[in-house]
Amino acid sequence: MSNRLESKEQFANPELATVNVDADSEDLSRSEVLLKGALAAGAVYGTLAVGPFVRKALAMTGSSDVDILNFALTLEYLEAKFYEEAKSRAKPSGELKSLVNLLAEDEQQHVEALTATIKQLGGKPVAEPKFDFPYSGTGGFLKLAQTFEDTGVSAYNGAAPMIKSKEVLAAAGGIVQVEARHAAAIALQNGAEPAPAAFDTPLDEKQVLKAVEPFLA
Repeated sequence: MSNRLESKEQFANPELATVNVDADSEDLSRSEVLLKGALAAGAVYGTLAVGPFVRKALAMTGSSDVDILNFALTLEYLEAKFYEEAKSRAKPSGELKSLVNLLAEDEQQHVEALTATIKQLGGKPVAEPKFDFPYSGTGGFLKLAQTFEDTGVSAYNGAAPMIKSKEVLAAAGGIVQVEARHAAAIALQNGAEPAPAAFDTPLDEKQVLKAVEPFLA
């Protein structure tokens, strides 16, 4: 995961900041609000800021395990749609084409697993939002893919301490390990270090919340 602390200007990502996550209704669901905040945190301060933001946001809303799983499901919807669309839009070839196909399949399985788990817990799976991914070409795809993957790993890590059920925590742990491998694979495609640091050092929660506030609906 490329989560080193750099300057705010270096992490400001106009492509990511303009990713649209829109529901059919005017009001965003809780999971969509959290996802927009997580993406904004990654855009402003880098993905190392995502975990603290998610923990703080979930604590403030008193989210249940179902709420947390719906947040994860919204994230998986985004990634599944992103890679499925990229099969034709990003025009991948060779090794990258095989990777995109694999990631698309993995993310769809995550969607199905989270949906089934939410139903087993007596909850209602959140509806899939509409997504718009502002990139062009293979290079633009890889840049956005790395941000999504690193943000996803940090978001899962941020949500994990809020999960009450050991079974649900184990299931989430099984997914985040795969997401971390996705992040490493995309980083290598970008010519970046797959694990540039031994530990991720989070920013202060107040800094993160202040940074993402303008992005929240």
